[in-house]
Amino acid sequence: MNKKLFITLGLIVAIISSKPAFCQDDEDKPIRPPFETTLLIDNQTTVNPYKGSMTLEIQHRFSQISSISDLFGIYGTANTRMALSYGITDKAMVGFGTTRGYKLQDLFWKYSIFTQTRSGSMPVSLSYAGNAVIDARNSEVFGPAEDYTFIHRMSYMNQLIVSRKIGMLFSAQLAPTFIWMNAVEEGYNNLNFSLNAGVRAMVLGFHSIILEYEQPFTQPEGADVYPNLALGVEIGTSTHSFRVFAANYNALVKNYNVVYNQNNPFDMDYQFGFNISIKF
Repeated sequence: MNKKLFITLGLIVAIISSKPAFCQDDEDKPIRPPFETTLLIDNQTTVNPYKGSMTLEIQHRFSQISSISDLFGIYGTANTRMALSYGITDKAMVGFGTTRGYKLQDLFWKYSIFTQTRSGSMPVSLSYAGNAVIDARNSEVFGPAEDYTFIHRMSYMNQLIVSRKIGMLFSAQLAPTFIWMNAVEEGYNNLNFSLNAGVRAMVLGFHSIILEYEQPFTQPEGADVYPNLALGVEIGTSTHSFRVFAANYNALVKNYNVVYNQNNPFDMDYQFGFNISIKF
């Protein structure tokens, strides 16, 4: 009898003592990724590749929508970027991209500082992202030959990305962004600041509506730099994400979109584009 009592008491103590640990682990569990992949449309998200995995991004922009003669920009001059990112850890990633426009070669990185939890004990996710970009065009575009140095080709971006997943279907993020251009066109600024906002709303299974808006706060002399706006749809699977959208900017590296975008989103200066993300 005493033996059965001791066994019963032991089981009760084991269950009681294990319950708080189980609840704590469940509460501190991170949310499912708020976005499908590392990019929303052109801005980084708080999502990273898992440790040891890679993501291939193919970004494509057609020319400006004008008339049926060029099939609304599809037959015009296009811009393309390909980038490969690698998860060093579940929190840290690094990648390299190459872009047709401006012949840009970009090294980029991202680190997840903390992640939103299911219990709400951590209400948002926060990541830091940055890049270093080389403009590989001929040296003549950087001014007189006697003044040229390689450093004129370089530009850099640093940003913090704050995201929140709201329920199962809606995610939003804000990303204050600083961009430094070593060499700029006359009247433009070396230091530039902008604020990016992005949202994703799931509508049918893995289908989503996606939106990005970037407001520049640094204006050049004698010219206007306009906000970047893109709206589209996303179709995702376990290994692929396909996004098609219309955007009022053509450069595919944020440094150049923020500093040089001359297309007014309110004048319907748009072009079609698509992104393909492949996770492996």
